[in-house]
Amino acid sequence: MEEVELSVIEFVSLVNQTLEFAYPTVTITGELANLRISKNRWLYFDLKDEEAIVHFFGTIYQLPGPLQDGMLLKVKATPRLHSRYGFSLTVQTIRPTGVGSIKKAAGLLEAKLTSEGLFDVNKKRSLPYPPDRIGLITSSESAAYSDFVKILNNRWGGMQVVLCDVQVQGEHAAEQIVSAIEELNIQPVLPEVLVLIRGGGSVEDLMVFSSEQVTRAIAASRIPTLVAVGHERDTSLSELAADVRASTPSNAAELLVPDKSQIFARLSTQLSVLQQEIIRGVGDVRACLDSEILNLIDELKRWLGQEQEWLQSQKDLLEALSPRAVLARGYALITKAGKIADRDKVYAIDEEIGVLLHSVKLYAKITAVHITDNSFDSLNER
Repeated sequence: MEEVELSVIEFVSLVNQTLEFAYPTVTITGELANLRISKNRWLYFDLKDEEAIVHFFGTIYQLPGPLQDGMLLKVKATPRLHSRYGFSLTVQTIRPTGVGSIKKAAGLLEAKLTSEGLFDVNKKRSLPYPPDRIGLITSSESAAYSDFVKILNNRWGGMQVVLCDVQVQGEHAAEQIVSAIEELNIQPVLPEVLVLIRGGGSVEDLMVFSSEQVTRAIAASRIPTLVAVGHERDTSLSELAADVRASTPSNAAELLVPDKSQIFARLSTQLSVLQQEIIRGVGDVRACLDSEILNLIDELKRWLGQEQEWLQSQKDLLEALSPRAVLARGYALITKAGKIADRDKVYAIDEEIGVLLHSVKLYAKITAVHITDNSFDSLNER
């Protein structure tokens, strides 16, 4: 076989062409070592096992969150031979793997985000109850989606659900979830609440919901958020960042809307109580009105009695002052031409006059006139 003779740069190019053809990307799992960040931008670290060690290069934007040497990572990268710095792998994605490392990474990220105030309970917002428009982020093929929608409609119904269908685990899940959150937050008509759900799974299945990208996106949402991930015992960082956490996707639906059957039962009970109150109130008013009517009748009787007494006294007074009463005591009225004569009138002999007594009227002719200052004295003289 003929020996190949190459320059250094030709060798580098040939190796890279071979790697690009044979291994465009590789995913390597190993223990993190020699983690270093340069100029707050460049990322350098190694992955090792008991028999080998490989070098990685990337940017801090590939970091899923704070990492520490000794953690077990799964790194997707592109192998490359650099013309000056030798062989390394250029990072595409980094994911902690294994229960211990995943929990360790989540703990480090939680401490970091707590210090930034992302989980501050004083910043939590209340959710509309019940909402008319819901932005839902989940997989449309998941049991979580089916349970959520079923319970939502059975309990209340009538809401508009805007679904963002995303992967809820795997390499692209975080990117899709973040994009869905951002999309819902720029819609012309915003949902009243943003809901992120998925059912139970392993620690690795649920790790996307404790990633820094998703957690920060939840905290930054201008729409109030409700997050339910896994079972009741599972708590992700996204749930800590949300305004409200639900224990399960089913519980998320229960927190959003009331149970219409309970509402109807409560309304029926309240209606029955109200009817009884109305009946009781009408009875009380009727009894009060009856009592008032009786009091009014008594007052009217008393008033009428007083008025009758007053009228009788006025009648008695009028009767006492009546000319008839005077005539009854023996007096008489003198009339002339049908009119009562003036007491100072001068009467002539043979003049005809009328004499009105109590019960009889006499007609007379004057035969004599005697003028005196005291009529009773004149009577005595006659």
